[in-house]
Amino acid sequence: MANNWTREELIIAFNLYCKIPFSKTVKTNPEIIEVANLIGRTPSSVAFKLGNFGSFDPELRKSGIVGLKNAGKLDKEIWNEFNANWDKLAYESELLISKIHNLQKDETKQFENYEIPIGEEKERLVKTRVNQSFFRTSILSLYNRKCCITGLNIPDLLIASHIVPWSKDEKNRLNPRNGLCLNALHDKAFDKGFITVTPDYTVKISNCFTDFINNNTVTELFLNHNNQKIILPDKFLPDAEFLSYHNEKIFIK
Repeated sequence: MANNWTREELIIAFNLYCKIPFSKTVKTNPEIIEVANLIGRTPSSVAFKLGNFGSFDPELRKSGIVGLKNAGKLDKEIWNEFNANWDKLAYESELLISKIHNLQKDETKQFENYEIPIGEEKERLVKTRVNQSFFRTSILSLYNRKCCITGLNIPDLLIASHIVPWSKDEKNRLNPRNGLCLNALHDKAFDKGFITVTPDYTVKISNCFTDFINNNTVTELFLNHNNQKIILPDKFLPDAEFLSYHNEKIFIK
């Protein structure tokens, strides 16, 4: 009989659950194979475990996808832990992965060009970088590396955009439901309130563009997208409350 999954293995598996579309949770997925090798499980067992997590996902159920049955008590606990504290669990899962890879969290290449202070400030900066990387990877993967407004699929030009700004909601900074995949231009426009996405996932363009209605570039880049639906992921759909916040607090009517 196979060994029971440990908490650490489940945290690593949920980290992967956040980073791939549910439709790709199959044993032949290279990312699943990599995690399976990392934790000493078979690709089939990892894919099955991601299916267990999917059984708790309300967005999947709304779409008629129920995930796999027979999820364990610890599976549910890990689901709840992540959803209650994304910041803590995302960081913990990334550290576990790094530990297994025998990496030190402060020796990664991303810090080579930075002068990082010692002590608590150093740890804070490292945690911020690790968590930002988790959020970006999750959001881009969930949206299949496409801008949810334009469909642009050049990863270097895509941003994991927060719906409620990073500075306004510490609890949901890493919550995938607080993210949209946008190209760099539309991310800036979204951040400044020139565009928004309503709770029913419709793009709205600010009236501040009225003066540019005869500008072909503005029309093509912005006005043509007014009232269109965004491209949605198959799980972790943008939260309606977060979208309402952006509509009411940031969007320029």
